[in-house]
Amino acid sequence: MNWLQVLLLLLALYVVVALIIREKEYFREHIVFYGPIMAIKSMKVGFFDRFRRFSTFLRIYATFGVVMVVIISVAMTILLFFSLQFTFAVRPPPTGIYAPQNILLIPGLNEYIPSTIAVWLAFVITIAVHEFGHGILSRVENISVKSIGALILVIPIGFFVEPDEEELNATRGMKKIRMFGAGITNNMVVGGACFVLMILMMGLVAPVTGPIIGGVYQDFPAQQAGVPAFSVIHAVNGVAVETPGEVSALLNATKPGDAITLSLEQGGLLADYPLTLAEWPEGIPGRDSGFMGVTYYDPGLVLGGIRESISPIGFLRFLTVPFDIGGMANPLRILAFDTTEQRFYEAPFPAFWGIVHLLFWCGWINISVGIFNALPMVPLDGGYILKEAVDRLFERRGITRYASAVVTGISTLMIVVLVSLIMLPYLFSLTAG
Repeated sequence: MNWLQVLLLLLALYVVVALIIREKEYFREHIVFYGPIMAIKSMKVGFFDRFRRFSTFLRIYATFGVVMVVIISVAMTILLFFSLQFTFAVRPPPTGIYAPQNILLIPGLNEYIPSTIAVWLAFVITIAVHEFGHGILSRVENISVKSIGALILVIPIGFFVEPDEEELNATRGMKKIRMFGAGITNNMVVGGACFVLMILMMGLVAPVTGPIIGGVYQDFPAQQAGVPAFSVIHAVNGVAVETPGEVSALLNATKPGDAITLSLEQGGLLADYPLTLAEWPEGIPGRDSGFMGVTYYDPGLVLGGIRESISPIGFLRFLTVPFDIGGMANPLRILAFDTTEQRFYEAPFPAFWGIVHLLFWCGWINISVGIFNALPMVPLDGGYILKEAVDRLFERRGITRYASAVVTGISTLMIVVLVSLIMLPYLFSLTAG
């Protein structure tokens, strides 16, 4: 039974169970439906009160988070307008990262995000972290929490915390802003922590040494001879080699037109590949030896680059990994995907790569969701923070009547920009045709 059959079976089971519960009104106090989505909620929310003993720390934490949210909100707004300008200038086709399905962070639908256990578990963790942030700060700011729950559509697709609406509306200023910003703050902090743990985990592996072929040049001897990428050179013309330097030393004694035989290992199998050396590509002066056209993969160098990434700027490199910047040769792909390169690292225990992938996706999704929610438009948290700030500012100046129009205008502008980024590639393709 393949994954599609399992999914269809689970979908059919969910539909049957949901229809029975809905028709018979079972658990009516704890289960409600929003279309096909089943919401399972509980009114046992007393555990949120336990966090009130840390109120001083949590208010400081949430205030720091609000500052971070404002910085992200401004930066992302500027970036979106630059992206819109870039889209008008380049007029990209609606493919790749510009395809509409790739705007949505839905595993399997987005071609850059795989539908794996690590990814789905990371999504669940992200949503739980976000919603619990709202619940904890609600109680810290003396806003009652009525219920908590999970949204189910075959699998858990989200969580929610329901604060008391009257008390929420009566709360003003920084108390309310901290509550709205707590989810984003949690996402950013947890995302950063996951990336740090992932980097520390990668410090436990040992790189495999040897002349590992990372890639082959198109239309050069190695490619023409069928030399596979991510194979290990064991010998050149029968002479054993253990490093890329030893391979280069042997090739330095050759000239274009010489025939050599590479003994390669891939997947535990040894095979010989005869090839005729060529001249070096133009633009590389001073090389008179023969050229076979390979690049080497250095796992030690990759590990060194990963260890040097513990910083906010360094983490930005990780956010590009799913979009495969640099193609299949992107060495950081080992952090997110099952790749051939993983066999060139000695893992300390069997489940090592599964944990690394979970940490990567948990970090990536938390930070991505946090950044998106910081955008200044209602109904995102960043929009509600903007609304509360504008309401209080205009209230002090005696012009409250204009506050709603300002927030609506900013939210509408942001929505127009986002929709434009999605639709413009389609419009450009239609006008070009």
